[in-house]
Amino acid sequence: MAIFTPVDAEELARFIHQALGEKVVSYHGIEAGSVNSNFAVKLQGRSLFLRLYEEQEFSGAEREAKLVATLAAREVPTPAPLAAPDGALVGVLSSKPAALFPWRPGTSTCQAAVSPVRATAVGRALAQVHRAGLDLTLWPSRFGEVELEARLERIGADRTFGAEAPRLRAALAQIGASRDRSLPRGLVHGDLFRDNVLWEGDRITALLDFESASEGVLAYDLAVTMLAFGYGDTLELPLLKAMVRGYEAERPLDPKERAGLFAEARAAALRFTITRITDYAMRSAGAGPRVLKDWRRFQARHDALVALGAEGFQAALFG
Repeated sequence: MAIFTPVDAEELARFIHQALGEKVVSYHGIEAGSVNSNFAVKLQGRSLFLRLYEEQEFSGAEREAKLVATLAAREVPTPAPLAAPDGALVGVLSSKPAALFPWRPGTSTCQAAVSPVRATAVGRALAQVHRAGLDLTLWPSRFGEVELEARLERIGADRTFGAEAPRLRAALAQIGASRDRSLPRGLVHGDLFRDNVLWEGDRITALLDFESASEGVLAYDLAVTMLAFGYGDTLELPLLKAMVRGYEAERPLDPKERAGLFAEARAAALRFTITRITDYAMRSAGAGPRVLKDWRRFQARHDALVALGAEGFQAALFG
């Protein structure tokens, strides 16, 4: 499902030779992800990861590649893109922006295998991203409140999902009124889900996919990752607490961030509820099988947060 654009073998061989001066032994598509086309490429003596950017223009792909190169140079555990002889990090393959990365060993984790040790490691790694990006010139998120309101207009006009719009709009307004607009901001990953972290045992070998990276609220980014790793059939509070502990080992939260984390978690749950309706459910209705990104899973996260309440959330994490 993740190979949206096929790659011709001869064109790939020319691309690799021009970029690296090496020969392709074999390659195959990677059936993972839901936005870009990804390939494993074997050369003589090493392996690479090839990404075709399906939604980003060349300038956006180049911006992301430069960001990842900067973070890797600052010891964030992410593979830096490989540069061509002219220094370019992004080329064109199959009429799409394309970048090459060194292959990193490891596998993503299922929810059942997320332990407090792993949650702590993810929290620490996310804080490393935030610290490494503090002085960078950044760009606004594609998923801000204005953009979410526009998506709600589309949901409201949809015959299948239109009935969800009033409830989602009311929740978005309520959360917006409760958020502290003075919380620290900086570089956010925006999408640090389980499939974007590679492991060998309990050691992180790579953080992946900075396509949603932008300027944003740091506590919000922590909340996104907490909900990604800390929810099975319900909120797994020991995992959430372990992630916060790991994060604060690298970057302590200030009192305002601690107090505001509940509202940021609700905002994160609502963001993914809305975007999974527009980007997956509305597209897949009547259109055959697609990658499963069930919006109801994030609606359930939001409901679980509301049921726990701000005081219960604070007590579970910091009490």
